[in-house]
Amino acid sequence: MRCLGSLVGDIAGDVLSPAGLDRLRAVDPHRLPRVEGSPRIGPCVGAVSKIIGVGLNYHDHARVAGVRPPGRPVFFFKPPSSLCGPYDAVVRPKGSTHLDWEVELAVVISTTTRYVEPEAAAERIAGFCILNDITERKWIETSGQMLDGKSADTFSPLGPWLVTPDEIQDPQNLTLELSVNGVRRQHGNTADMVFGVAELISRLSHIMTLDPGDIITTGTPAGVGMRMTPPIYLQPGDCMTLRISGLGEQRQTVVSAGEPA
Repeated sequence: MRCLGSLVGDIAGDVLSPAGLDRLRAVDPHRLPRVEGSPRIGPCVGAVSKIIGVGLNYHDHARVAGVRPPGRPVFFFKPPSSLCGPYDAVVRPKGSTHLDWEVELAVVISTTTRYVEPEAAAERIAGFCILNDITERKWIETSGQMLDGKSADTFSPLGPWLVTPDEIQDPQNLTLELSVNGVRRQHGNTADMVFGVAELISRLSHIMTLDPGDIITTGTPAGVGMRMTPPIYLQPGDCMTLRISGLGEQRQTVVSAGEPA
């Protein structure tokens, strides 16, 4: 592995700006110092102020859930404290009984964004990455609030790579996959989104200011555990593997709270 060191620093701010990304592209990775041993890979974005999720944003997911696709995006927040690295363990919190998986395309904002139209939204994207939107279903059912089931530590594995937009020909034509213990559970394509990346950025920018480093995680296709027959939920020792075309692979093992992460 090669390290960008102080060039990246906090990946929010200047490095996510167009000028910063140009500096990053100009780096020759073969001239960078090599990290020895087996270093931990953290989240591919730091200094995140907001993680914004989107519910029921795939037609097949809504169909399996037995509901109509929403007429407008269903947004919710996840706290930055839920972020972890792409290979870190996912910690099942105390009292959790219905822990579920969700492979998602995450979009990272590059510059301060307000009132942008969909046609200009691509100019505000620093890059794309994988996010596993871990969810405790029972807590949402009990409370009626997304916050309860989306917010625990390690509930947002992110990475491994932040891939710049010039490497992604069409964000609305990417294959997503997730397997649990080697069994494929999710397989979809971002073409099935109800609201595409550009529209999500535009709509959010009319609600709030989007800051450099903010993450929009764009929903998940069909195949989540709660919709299996019978439902299947994550247990300690289960291993999830996630892939999105062009964005690499991440992998997590579930541990119980109090076990080594």
